[in-house]
Amino acid sequence: MKKFVQWVAICALTACGTVTQYEPPLPYQNSAQVNMIASWMAGSYSSAAQSQADPEYKNIVLHMTPIWKDQPDGRWLYVEQAMQEAADKPYRQRVYHLVHRDDGVVESMVFELPGDPLQYAGAWKQDKPLNQLLPSQLMPRSGCGVKLKSKSATQWSGSTDGDMCASSLRGAAYATSEVTVTEQAITSWDRGFDSAGQQVWGATKGPYQFVKQQK
Repeated sequence: MKKFVQWVAICALTACGTVTQYEPPLPYQNSAQVNMIASWMAGSYSSAAQSQADPEYKNIVLHMTPIWKDQPDGRWLYVEQAMQEAADKPYRQRVYHLVHRDDGVVESMVFELPGDPLQYAGAWKQDKPLNQLLPSQLMPRSGCGVKLKSKSATQWSGSTDGDMCASSLRGAAYATSEVTVTEQAITSWDRGFDSAGQQVWGATKGPYQFVKQQK
């Protein structure tokens, strides 16, 4: 169970899919919706309250900070997660690219960093994080983008598309991610399924609940 829960934490906010060769994102422009969601997501979060209420959920710190602010093709965020007891040693580091699709969906595409990600640990504290990198150096996680839709004036929710996010972890064929974003919190539920559609890893009770601590 311990390893099971730890993997859920590691996969939080993005399904665990395969890494593919970089393909430049389509040049969708920024929109009011993209800018709003990016501002909601930016900040530092904690799952401490959920962990205290249910020990099956780990106490995790999450940092999301804007990068490459002059890019015209949407908004970019550097994302870093760590166990509270090892906050300076993140176990997951990603870049999200928020773009506004023609159908009104705001997609959060997921990218891995080049080389050893730990060399960028703590970048969320810098004035210009990841300024030494270019978008073309990132590695996209194909099929693992989360497509967010407006549920109300204060909430956007969405998920990955069906079985498009490939995963081979523990006999899985694909992974899914369900995410809800508000101005003060983010929830994420990541799970792996085999080719028959049976769940083989991930939380069974519900999503991780991250509460914003500071912006």
